[in-house]
Amino acid sequence: MIDTPDTLPTDPVKASKAPAISRAAAVLRLLGKNDAPLGVQAIARELGLVPSTCLYVLRALVAEELVAFDPSTKRYTLDSGVLTLARNWLRRDRFNDLAQPALDRISQEFGLTTLGVQVFGLNHIIVTAMSQSNQNFQLSTQVGSRFPALVSATGRCIAAFGNYPDSELKPRFEKLRWEEAPSWEEWKAQVEDARETGVAVDAGHYISGVTVIAAPVWKGGREDGVRPSHALVAIGLGAGVRGENLPRLKAALQNAARMLSEQMSG
Repeated sequence: MIDTPDTLPTDPVKASKAPAISRAAAVLRLLGKNDAPLGVQAIARELGLVPSTCLYVLRALVAEELVAFDPSTKRYTLDSGVLTLARNWLRRDRFNDLAQPALDRISQEFGLTTLGVQVFGLNHIIVTAMSQSNQNFQLSTQVGSRFPALVSATGRCIAAFGNYPDSELKPRFEKLRWEEAPSWEEWKAQVEDARETGVAVDAGHYISGVTVIAAPVWKGGREDGVRPSHALVAIGLGAGVRGENLPRLKAALQNAARMLSEQMSG
């Protein structure tokens, strides 16, 4: 879960009953992922849109101050209006406020990076909170980064506690990109282990040499049939995630996730 884009191919515009909204959302996500401004042709090509339709969407977003247009370069980038939306959401989201102290504590104790992520079914997960230790070498991602739902340790938690049939899981699993991909059978065994222990581990499958541990969080309390809404995640290298530290880290993450679930359901 380190600066890797959402790699599941989807076409939300075709699937949507409100394509205009889906096009606008796709444009905003694309501009958000690119460091450099983009022109109409580049945006239309990337999203598979007709250039005239793309221009219409861009002009509407500029009018709403969500996208800025530079007349000298004829290119577009995100505008400050998105900050207002993000700030309002962050102010209302209890998960971030409740999770941050636990993320900070675990990050400093074990010398690694911790994340809070929100789960959107089998579609994707989004990083909404992050903490880093004071170690010289850090693994990092960015708040707002989006990843395929089933990837890495978080994906095993989603599969373990989401009550999804294999007919839904396997096609998505086969489209995931790993540096050292597990087989379907290996992955299913790891999902079962996560179901039994309450915490999932990805030991170098997603990114070689990187261990990822995740524990599920329930927004409305853990009940039969209720799927996790969030997860707490720890990512690290070396001794911090090996040997006697690994059981301690798993326990710390699981205890924090359990407490957070109780707080959110209360």
